[in-house]
Amino acid sequence: MAALATPPPGWTFGAVGTVAAMVNLSVGRRSAARWAAVGFRHWREKAVRRGVFARPGATTTWGLYPGHGTMQDGERREAFHQAFARALTFAAGQAKTVGIQVHVTHHKTAEEGYAKHEQTVSVHVPQGVVRHPERILATVEGEFAALGSLHPVKIRPLPEPIDRAGGWVGLDDGRYAATARITGWPEETDGDLMPSLLLDPDSSDRSLGVLYRPLPASQSRRSAKWQRAASEAFTLDKVKQDAEELSSGSTHGALVQGASLVDLDAYLTVWGESAQELDDNRWQTVLAADRHRIRLDWLTGQQHRAYAMTTPHAASTRKGTVL
Repeated sequence: MAALATPPPGWTFGAVGTVAAMVNLSVGRRSAARWAAVGFRHWREKAVRRGVFARPGATTTWGLYPGHGTMQDGERREAFHQAFARALTFAAGQAKTVGIQVHVTHHKTAEEGYAKHEQTVSVHVPQGVVRHPERILATVEGEFAALGSLHPVKIRPLPEPIDRAGGWVGLDDGRYAATARITGWPEETDGDLMPSLLLDPDSSDRSLGVLYRPLPASQSRRSAKWQRAASEAFTLDKVKQDAEELSSGSTHGALVQGASLVDLDAYLTVWGESAQELDDNRWQTVLAADRHRIRLDWLTGQQHRAYAMTTPHAASTRKGTVL
């Protein structure tokens, strides 16, 4: 009792406070720093900033319909891809810094016995990257016009999220959406990837968005040089070194021929009329992706803004906004 009644020395308060600070500020599952970081992340995820999809600059969107049978014929499909690559190379060569973005979307809506398709191409030139952005847009429009039927379209307003969960979002137009980032593509396919993923009228409504960020020539060479140096310095697996050397050789050949490196992001959105229907459609999409060896990241916690990546609004998105 006498020991309890005696006040402790002052240094004990400092010792206890130091230990508490070290425990709470260190990285751990129950530290105060982790609680603060998680709380800030949740607050940022719930706060949708409209400026993310409305950066200053010039943006134009066209509806693109390739010639009938282009994607089914191997030679015509290869020519289509080469022409599209030339347009990206031109866009990259017009600026000294990264910024010009080309965004392509494909929307499939399944109706009674058939599927309705809509494809758009959007080009965004940020403010200050070039002096005359309208010249680039006009030239790129001519490049795309050679790929098929091209006509300007007016972008519809972006639907507002009114309900959300960890893996999906409910929009004000009555639809539910779940978006995944495509993190891995198959090395090769047997020709039924796009028919089963987007063209099948019996599958669910899906949207695919691909965002291209072509790098200028100087930055393409610098990026290729650093990638090769990093692979040689940090890769110990001999088989992986050989694979990266082959890839580096093909990249070097493309750069010598005047091509540009392209930073690419791809997103896939699955739609449904209810949360239950959305879960069923998402499961079927996961099975189709597994069959074709496509890796999907369903962006848990970012669904309130991830669905916009498969709409033309994503053309002006800053890199890294949707991880």
